[in-house]
Amino acid sequence: MANEIRAATVADLQAEGVLLVEDGNHGEYRPRPSEFVSSGCAFIRAADMDDGVVRFDSASKITERARARITKGIGAPGDVLLSHKGTVGKVAYVPADAPEFVCSPQTTFWRTLDSGRLDRWYLFAFLRSASFRAQLLTRSGETDMAPYVSLTSQRGLTVILPSIEEQRRIGDIFRSLDEKLALNRNLQRSLLRIVRAIFSSWFVDFEPVRDNAEGRKTKLDFSIANLFPSGFEQSQRGPVPMGWHWKAVREELNLAYGKALPDSDRRRGSIPVYGSNGQIGWHDSKLADGPGIVIGRKGNPGIVTYCPTDFFCIDTTFYAQPKRDLGAVTYWWIALDNLNLASFAADSAVPGLNRDVAYGLDVLVPSNDIVRAFNLIAQPFVARWRHCGENSAEVDKAICLLLARMFSDTSSDEEAVSPSLARGR
Repeated sequence: MANEIRAATVADLQAEGVLLVEDGNHGEYRPRPSEFVSSGCAFIRAADMDDGVVRFDSASKITERARARITKGIGAPGDVLLSHKGTVGKVAYVPADAPEFVCSPQTTFWRTLDSGRLDRWYLFAFLRSASFRAQLLTRSGETDMAPYVSLTSQRGLTVILPSIEEQRRIGDIFRSLDEKLALNRNLQRSLLRIVRAIFSSWFVDFEPVRDNAEGRKTKLDFSIANLFPSGFEQSQRGPVPMGWHWKAVREELNLAYGKALPDSDRRRGSIPVYGSNGQIGWHDSKLADGPGIVIGRKGNPGIVTYCPTDFFCIDTTFYAQPKRDLGAVTYWWIALDNLNLASFAADSAVPGLNRDVAYGLDVLVPSNDIVRAFNLIAQPFVARWRHCGENSAEVDKAICLLLARMFSDTSSDEEAVSPSLARGR
């Protein structure tokens, strides 16, 4: 079938009516700050794309008035989304049941217009291949700005097109593997909801304290229930459990800076590398001991990621180190995520989280014994969550190796199986 393979630019495919590539509105047509609301049309940024999935539920929403003004980047089911500014190279597939959405200026939709010549799932697979990513990385360095691949540059990118039968075969295989990833992601979300529910019960709603105060039988083991106080006392922020104190983040955590590690400097190894929005690759040496917590500093500020093993995090991040109890990582993972650090990021061209701002935030701190008890109860759920993540990483490696072979990438095997090829930077 080699003689049926064709290489065509995006511009050529658009001229032939096979493909449409378009980003979101810039300038005066872009939604204004006052037009972002709690419910409405989803406004998809790079941060709303994760592991090939569009996070419509957590994405920002805009009013009907803002939506009516938008003329470009109006998404549709079956689109493949690509992040092209700030965070370059994240790819996600839009499912058939997707709600109404528009692309931000950071994102582009790639839309199949002729399914008899370009299969949607094949297009999704190709955009996640190393050969396509190499094109993006070359183009993203063409300006002195933050990483950026303009719409004009995207139209000069090359798409490899085998026969439509071969495209559909590749698309079917890729969709099957992607469904396995989706099952793992759903289980991970369920496990994390359980851990969050326990955290909220103990440290937000104070249910064990209320049970003790009112003499009710608690659902907790007696030895754990007895760790909680049996009443409240006044604080500068209202009633809190007796003996618990509001403290600045700087009193409890050290936020250390990550270290630069370009793609070209990463060596084959088993140490995960984290950026501001999660894992981006592998290396052969660690920066910090695990388990640990990574916080996005630039690009995707405020994103909190749990690292179950020793890890390396790059210079767009902080990593948090508990000062009092090194066994409190699970507790601080949820506590930091609950602070909504992203809302404290500076409003600039490249949003960033200032460390002094994070250090100045207050957290309500219980006793070490209660924190350890929480970690003990949460541990089985976190362990299962970690197992799902490891399984997903193996599937992810299989996807990347499959894509490398299908598109005859020149990468070595160790590069081909790197999960970073299927995720954003």
